[in-house]
Amino acid sequence: MKIKLQDHILVPKHEVLSKEEAEELLKVLGIKKEQLPKIKSNDPIVKEIGAKPGDIVKITRESLTAGKSIFYRLVI
Repeated sequence: MKIKLQDHILVPKHEVLSKEEAEELLKVLGIKKEQLPKIKSNDPIVKEIGAKPGDIVKITRESLTAGKSIFYRLVI
């Protein structure tokens, strides 16, 4: 049985946005894809979720003090 990175308690949830979700996000934020913070395609979690260069990854972090925080990264 192979253990997944996302199963670890310290790794936040990562998911690839669909093309439609990505377009809506960029429209709402009023930015271009290239203006998002980056994450490399050889990052272990990026490989695990199957994200490819050009994809936008949504990262959801849970916190006892801040609640839920959402971040976005462009895979390069």
